Amino acid sequence: MIKLRWFKGQWIHITFANIALYTVMILLVCFTALPLVYLVNTAFKPLDELFLYPPTFIVRKPTTQNFADLLVSLNSSTVPFVRYAFNSVIITIAIVAATVIVSAIGAYSLVKFKPPGAKTIFNFILMALMFSPHVTKIPSYMVVNSLGLIDTYWALILPSIAVAYNFFLMKQFTEQYPDELIEAARIDGSGELRIFLKLVMPALAPAWSTLIVFSFVNNWNDYFSPLIYITSQAMKTLPLALQTIAGGAATASIGRAGAVSAATFIMTLPTIVIFTVMQGKVMETMTYSGIKG
Repeated sequence: MIKLRWFKGQWIHITFANIALYTVMILLVCFTALPLVYLVNTAFKPLDELFLYPPTFIVRKPTTQNFADLLVSLNSSTVPFVRYAFNSVIITIAIVAATVIVSAIGAYSLVKFKPPGAKTIFNFILMALMFSPHVTKIPSYMVVNSLGLIDTYWALILPSIAVAYNFFLMKQFTEQYPDELIEAARIDGSGELRIFLKLVMPALAPAWSTLIVFSFVNNWNDYFSPLIYITSQAMKTLPLALQTIAGGAATASIGRAGAVSAATFIMTLPTIVIFTVMQGKVMETMTYSGIKG
């Protein structure tokens, strides 16, 4: 056993079993990260390195030409690449914001106000967790079509707001908020809206932070919903644009692989950034769920 003094004056004990465990975990993390590393390297590879055989894993002369080619190739078509990105940003932000608001208000109302039939409503929500989202696409399409919302932003936003898992997550956290604090705030003269915004929502920060991450990742990378609800090229999102670019690469040459990697890198970057920023709250939520379970 090896002893090391920590910077706060505490002793940490390292055994050979711990060393072996951490070594295996580090190797697994590196192996998992290989596709992402290869993607980033390919996105910055010049054309001559893309044609090298055998191919190189690490880029030798990084360049941003692939990103320029991506913009030029799509901007020369009827719809520029920026339009696809704009559609994805608008739709994803709208869904994430609406999901957090609807889930938080719904959970708070059901738990703290206890309306008649609250338990029955929650049981129906639990039943909804049993079904895959793809199962409800046909009835959702019929509703959206009857409302005349096909090929609009609303066709992608409205069906994605009310998600059973999101409501379930918010409900589990809302139940732990003390009723005594709410009653004390009411006695002090605070209205229901002020109580919800100033007291409850800050206490639910780990829950809605996790909700933001999950909702953002799911909707930012969603391919199936735009494929069903969107018909015009100008309304398509980044996942559908990536399919267009990849199709062009398959029929053109290996040189387009750089543009495909550049587009994929642009799609992946926001997901990495938002998870990095919110990971503390996400881990706090996972820890809470594990302790409660």
